[in-house]
Amino acid sequence: MKTKVLIVEDESDIARALSYEFEKEGFLTRLAFDGESALTESRGWQPDVILLDLILPKLDGFSVCRALRNHSNAGIIMLTARTSEVDRVVGLELGADDYVCKPFSTRELTSRVRAVLRRMQEPEYPPSCLVSGDLELNAECHTVALRGRSIELTVKEFDLLKTLMLNKGRLLAREELYELVWREPLPVDSRTLDTHLHTLREKIEKQGPPAPRIITARGVGYRFDG
Repeated sequence: MKTKVLIVEDESDIARALSYEFEKEGFLTRLAFDGESALTESRGWQPDVILLDLILPKLDGFSVCRALRNHSNAGIIMLTARTSEVDRVVGLELGADDYVCKPFSTRELTSRVRAVLRRMQEPEYPPSCLVSGDLELNAECHTVALRGRSIELTVKEFDLLKTLMLNKGRLLAREELYELVWREPLPVDSRTLDTHLHTLREKIEKQGPPAPRIITARGVGYRFDG
């Protein structure tokens, strides 16, 4: 089934432009132009994700978000021209899953929607111990051992390895892998992911076969093969 996205935006031109772009990407969309309509549409249509502008007629975005969390498990991404840290903190504490400042690109927004959807689909309690051959990762103790010997990893290296092992055998696009670990879209021309993967590879493969391997699909992404 297609993912349902409710776009809550009082500026009709912006709302319809977003609807057009998301429909092109394969989403189903509906529009709401004020806070009260947003709550009505949410209850009746039950969207998967809600793009919620903060400045709305009848009910502001903060009030809508608070009310939504009483009846909806939809992912909520707040859209606003406000850039203050206080507004972001309030929005997230009220239950929003992400906060995007205007102006933004449609590409960035669709990427954030997909990231929110992936986080929503993650198991609530992922396995604490992951084993692949002679490689063991303990999420609770935050330790990694290869052939019984401890390996020191940075926080991001650990998170990368855990994400790859949780998706063993599955090819993860660079953008998807970055968003799963850094919780934000992959910046254009960024080499951060590649640098971390390079050092991670050196640490878990330096003893040679049969150590697990991180496979690169050039121009596409990465796959963990144990």
